[in-house]
Amino acid sequence: MVRFLGGLVGLFFAGMLLLSFIWGAVSFVSAPPAPTAEGEFHKHPREIAWSFNGPLGKYDKQQLQRGFQVYTEVCSACHSLKQVAFRDLEALGYSPAEIKAIAKARQVPDVDPKTGEMSTRPGIPADHFPLVYPNDVAARAANNNAIPPDLSLVAKSRHGGADYIHSLLTGFTSQQGYKNEDGKELLKEFPDAKTPEGLHFNPYFANLNLAMAPPLTAEGQVSYGEGQPKPTVDQMAQDVSAFLTWAAEPKMEARKSTGIAVVFFLLIATVLAWMSYQNIWSTKEH
Repeated sequence: MVRFLGGLVGLFFAGMLLLSFIWGAVSFVSAPPAPTAEGEFHKHPREIAWSFNGPLGKYDKQQLQRGFQVYTEVCSACHSLKQVAFRDLEALGYSPAEIKAIAKARQVPDVDPKTGEMSTRPGIPADHFPLVYPNDVAARAANNNAIPPDLSLVAKSRHGGADYIHSLLTGFTSQQGYKNEDGKELLKEFPDAKTPEGLHFNPYFANLNLAMAPPLTAEGQVSYGEGQPKPTVDQMAQDVSAFLTWAAEPKMEARKSTGIAVVFFLLIATVLAWMSYQNIWSTKEH
């Protein structure tokens, strides 16, 4: 009798535990998370018809050179490019003499062979682009406690790649009166979502506010050479986005060429295998 009652008590508690679990699961499914300003107003990157899109896409070397110019004259004041060597610029169409001049114009860290102390020297083609700031402490001190990211791999580390970079650079706008695609106004829906002082509103950034001020602000901020497109803000943003895509994937064209050759080889191998099957096994019972 005692065992029977003990079994009933055990079943009772097991049933209560099961009911609690089911109730929690139903509550979790039926109660969606509360909407957030980021979830409601964050925008996906605008798609651009880049020359390097698709399996046959290739980089536009003139655009890459313009993008490098935008990086040099605008972005390099805060953002490093430490994974890229000066000699890699040969892929953009620069001559060895031009690459030597580009490298020589920059000071790279070195060690004095006599004293062992740190020093600097003019760069050579084998050097990588030097860091803008020696460490994170210096970067934070110069940028209101924010660390500008290195741009070497930014096109691969951000969802959307070149589209994201272009949208971010051209997406700075006023928060006042800003509405999403559904017509909802940000500050009416989320009064506490006002951009903090020192930050800048950009709906293409994950949390809507970032420390970087708009880097491209006016047409002609960078002067392109004769015969080049008009340096509008949108054009400069496209050019530097293409350049940063190349910096992250300098072997893209070679990889695509290899892929096409492999696909062609596999197609031929498939046809030969099918013909062999027809010639050898089609009359055999199996």
